[in-house]
Amino acid sequence: MMDCAQYRRLILANPHDPNPELRIHLESCRDCPQYTERLLRFEGRLARALHVSAPVESGARAVALRATAAHATRRGPAPLVRRGWLAMAASVLIALVAGGALWLASPHPSLAADVVAHMAGEPQAWQRTEIAVPPAELALVLRDAHMRLIGDPPMVSYARSCLFRGRKVPHLVVQTDMGPVTVMVLVHESVPKPVSFDEEGYRGVIVPVPGHGSLAVLVRGQQAGINAIREIAARVQAAIVWTA
Repeated sequence: MMDCAQYRRLILANPHDPNPELRIHLESCRDCPQYTERLLRFEGRLARALHVSAPVESGARAVALRATAAHATRRGPAPLVRRGWLAMAASVLIALVAGGALWLASPHPSLAADVVAHMAGEPQAWQRTEIAVPPAELALVLRDAHMRLIGDPPMVSYARSCLFRGRKVPHLVVQTDMGPVTVMVLVHESVPKPVSFDEEGYRGVIVPVPGHGSLAVLVRGQQAGINAIREIAARVQAAIVWTA
């Protein structure tokens, strides 16, 4: 299932991409229709601005301009021609500024937002259970991230290699006293400091792992406070051994 980050990357590259997965995502997403509408409005303004041309003169005025052109090498461009080119340049500049404003103002998905969006695609992962993932299956998932677990980590009840921002990452669910907790090992995503978030019905934290990206740890609903989630993140991080 396409997430918001993938949709927006594709639509920015080609707002008229016929990919049916784009349409499916657009019909099921709450935020992306507004983003798409703004992008298409900007594209229309840019197209109109780039079609501005110098004013066209006719009749006696055109004759006068052609006569004046003979002196262009000494006196520079005719004022009207110069104003025409300035109008074009100004229009293009305005379009670029508008584009920059759109880019800065549009709600680009943050790392936390992308993590939350990914959760919608795997609701079955949130089950309470006492059945652990077989060790061989867990080891296979963790191998892609060049890691393994040692010591006394929480029991892992769900383990998959998921595509996230174009990379395969381990998506785990661990069972704790406060219920299922999701852990995503984001070896290709770095954060300078811990980031807490509470959005779309999920609460969590993304913590840096120096040299190995970051860990995203989150719960569904309000079943735990940020401090408790941080403790789970620290427990998982302490159990990780990096193999490369």
